[in-house]
Amino acid sequence: MDPVGAACLALAAMLFATKGIFAKQLYLMGVGFEALVTIRAVVALPLFWAFAHRGGGLAAVRSASPRAIVAAAAAGALCYYAGALLDFWALTMIDASIERVLIFSYPAMVVLFTSVRDRAPPSRRVLFATALSYLGIFFTMGGFDLVELRANLFGAMLVLGSALSYAIYFIVSEKYTREIGSAPFTVLAMTAAAACLVPHFWLTRDAGAELAAITPAAWMLLLVIGIVCMFIPASLQAEGVRRIGAQRGAVLSTVGPPTTVVLAWALLGERLNAWQWLGIALIVAGILVLDLARASARRPATAETSTAER
Repeated sequence: MDPVGAACLALAAMLFATKGIFAKQLYLMGVGFEALVTIRAVVALPLFWAFAHRGGGLAAVRSASPRAIVAAAAAGALCYYAGALLDFWALTMIDASIERVLIFSYPAMVVLFTSVRDRAPPSRRVLFATALSYLGIFFTMGGFDLVELRANLFGAMLVLGSALSYAIYFIVSEKYTREIGSAPFTVLAMTAAAACLVPHFWLTRDAGAELAAITPAAWMLLLVIGIVCMFIPASLQAEGVRRIGAQRGAVLSTVGPPTTVVLAWALLGERLNAWQWLGIALIVAGILVLDLARASARRPATAETSTAER
C-alpha cells in the first residue's frame, strides 16, 4: 500500500470528522445551522473551482454532455443542499459523535440500491454486513435505553435522511465521474448546491441580521469549517484514492467515527453509554465487512468513485 496515499486518506477522514465539533461550537456562538451550511459552501466553492482549474478540469466541464451536467447538478443539490441542511440541523439536537457514526450508514444503502439497480441479490456476507450496520444504528440511537432512544430519534432520522442523499450522490457520481472526471463532477455539484443554499438562506431567514450578528471569532471558525473540514479533506481524499484505490480508501475512512468520538469526549464533554459504544463497533464492523465483500468480488474501483463528504 502506498504510504502517502494511505496517509492522505486517513488525514482526510480525521479532518472530515472534526466538522461536528466546529459546528457545535458555532451553534454556541449564535450561528444558525442554515447560515453555517450556506457560508461553508460559499467559502469552499472558489477553492474547488481553483482546484479543478489547476488539474485541467475546467476543459472537461466545458465539454461535458448536458446529461452529465444535469446529473451532477441534481446530485449536488440533493446531497450538499438538502442533505447538508438535514445533517447540520440534526447536529443541533444530537451529539456530534452520534451524527458521525450514523452518517456511515450510507455504504449499506449503496449496496442495497445497487443490488436493486443491477437486479443482483446481495451475497450473504453483504446481507450480514448490512444487518450489522442497521443493528449498530439502533444501538447508537440508544438501543434498549428508551429514554436515550426517544431523545435521539428525530435527530437520528435527519442524519439517516442525509446519509440517504449521500448514498444517492455516490451512485450517481460513480457513473458520471467516469465520463467527465471527479474534479469536474464535484465542482458542478458544489456549484449547484451553493446556487440552492444562497437563495434558501436569504428567503427563509433574516440573512442580513444573522450575518451582521456573527462575531469575528465565529467568522474564523466558519472559514476553518469551509477550508479545513471540507475543501482540504476532499482534495486529500481524491489524491489518496487515486493512489491506493476506492476499496482500501473506504476501509481507511473508518477512522473518522472514532476520531469524532474522541474529540467530542475531549472538547465537548460528550459521553456515550454502553449501548452506543456497541452501536459504533457494529457499524464500523459492518463497513469493514462490506469492503471485504466488494474486494472479494473484485469489482473495478477507480479514483473517480470517491468525492467530497458533506
